[in-house]
Amino acid sequence: MSERGLNTVSFAGHVASSAQFRALYAEGMGLVEETASYLDGPGRAASKVLPRMASVLYAAESMRLTTRLMQMASWLLLQRAVNNGEMSRDQVLSEKNKVRLDSFNVDRNAPGWTDLPEAFRDLIERSLRLQNRVAILDREIYRPNEEAEIVADNENAVQAQLNLLQTAFSRS
Repeated sequence: MSERGLNTVSFAGHVASSAQFRALYAEGMGLVEETASYLDGPGRAASKVLPRMASVLYAAESMRLTTRLMQMASWLLLQRAVNNGEMSRDQVLSEKNKVRLDSFNVDRNAPGWTDLPEAFRDLIERSLRLQNRVAILDREIYRPNEEAEIVADNENAVQAQLNLLQTAFSRS
């Protein structure tokens, strides 16, 4: 009898080089552009009229949002580079260590949260969901033998896998 995992198919590896990855890449980069546009336009105007607590929270959350999106964009660009043969897997692994995909926490009960513009809160929520999908895919590709980490936002391992499958089979 063979050892566990010797003859397994890398579903995640297939997803990472497929049309589904290209859709995830487009979604991620689109969210980066949409967020930048919002923060430079309507978000800037909306932030100027927020109550003090919401204004402070807006500043902190916009930094977190921007950082989160840049980290995801870095991961997506690295994965695209390895998929296109522009970088070796070892080069990507070395660079990937600089990318953080684990900053999921947002305090929706923080003073001022409900005063934040709805469009801004929507961008945060979408970025968190996308980051979760990217983190799951990262773990499946680069650390398949690790135990599943506890997924933030109270999602369980089954929901995390459903998210990965949704990414794999979405027709975006």
